[in-house]
Amino acid sequence: MNLILEIMRHKYFEDVIFDEKALAKSIGNLSTPLEDSTDLNPLMNYIGDARCVLLGEASHGTHEYYTWRMKITKRLIEEKGFSFIAVEGDWPDCYKVNRYIKGYSTGAENPIEILNTFNRWPTWMWANWEMVAFIEWLKYHNEKFLLNDKVGFYGLDVYSLWESMDAIVEFLKKEDPKILQTAINAKKCFDQFGQNEGQSYARASTFIPTPCTSEIVTLLSEIRSKMDHYSSDLENSFSTEQNALVAVNAERYYRAMVNDGSKSWNIRDRHMMETIDRLMNFHGKNSKIIIWEHNTHIGDARATDMVNEGMVNVGQLMTEGHAKEGIVLVGFGSYKGSVIASTGWGKEVLNMEMPDAIDGSWEHILHTATGGKNRLLMLDNLKNLKEMGNHIGHRAIGVVYNPEREKFGSYVPSILPMRYDAFVFIDETKALHPLSIKADDKQIPETYPFGF
Repeated sequence: MNLILEIMRHKYFEDVIFDEKALAKSIGNLSTPLEDSTDLNPLMNYIGDARCVLLGEASHGTHEYYTWRMKITKRLIEEKGFSFIAVEGDWPDCYKVNRYIKGYSTGAENPIEILNTFNRWPTWMWANWEMVAFIEWLKYHNEKFLLNDKVGFYGLDVYSLWESMDAIVEFLKKEDPKILQTAINAKKCFDQFGQNEGQSYARASTFIPTPCTSEIVTLLSEIRSKMDHYSSDLENSFSTEQNALVAVNAERYYRAMVNDGSKSWNIRDRHMMETIDRLMNFHGKNSKIIIWEHNTHIGDARATDMVNEGMVNVGQLMTEGHAKEGIVLVGFGSYKGSVIASTGWGKEVLNMEMPDAIDGSWEHILHTATGGKNRLLMLDNLKNLKEMGNHIGHRAIGVVYNPEREKFGSYVPSILPMRYDAFVFIDETKALHPLSIKADDKQIPETYPFGF
């Protein structure tokens, strides 16, 4: 976010006028306690027969966001028959988890071995002890079911161009040597720019508008034309097509990110939405999906200042495209605590202290409303409060975070009941537990092995 936008956003908060005490009192009366899984009953009742549940987070490095998403997800799977989980992660990496929890031979004896191969920064997003526990539970759950009824786990993101190309080449070596050379040619085109998160390719595209576009589009077309002739392992064939789609959209994303931040954002979220649609179609009309992403992706963009920048997100696209099937958006937030993040892209992982939420923010209002207690807000109960119609600052922490500048850059103006259907408020949170931290008794969280 540039400095001008930060200053405008800060000034915008100062201009918002509402009765914070009255709003806090109303929220306090209408929210419900949140201490254990049984306190999720109002949310489960609201979800009902909805096909899609989107679970957010206000940071990528908070222990409680992961564990409460796990608790909600576990209940959705056990009580409502949800079919698969799709997360803000890379397709090739998450597909390894998918194969492991379904009992395929992966060469890994435990989830730690799989998660340690997640080498894209920020590794802590998925390579953490909380996820170790959850993956073990998913594997345990799946052992009771036939293959077609096992819960899946997939990645939605667009970044894995080179990893996806590698996976395509390995698949075609066995399944289709005739178009293997097409894949090798496409990979060679990208390899000349280096595997540095696409920056070199993006810079090259300013001189040559579409350096490798034709190669990757041709590859996707050839793979799609042969899909019906591939192996009896339909999911592996689907995965290969998905890797080709990732490569096509990643190439578009890297070209766009040089000149237009909102365009590259939209390419990324539309790719996620396309992947969600593909997964829902692959699993059949009766399938149900749980999505884990940051609040900025799952909360409807139309209820924020994102709309002023021409940006869309998954929450908006899901609501527009699947409302008849039932969509529930659940946001998360906290007032204070610690978080795993970094001071710059690719820099060292740090356990940082978050300052108390700023006065006038949703998090400060919720802290006042709850007396510092964890609460569940079913926002349909609050939509009639006139104060809830304000764009009020809502904290959003990314993988790069500078607590001393939080007031200017970490709050998104949001109309909460338009952005979400429900909100999980954890007053004080702890940092996530990355696998890179030594796994002694003090480091492994209480989630391990199944205590979430």
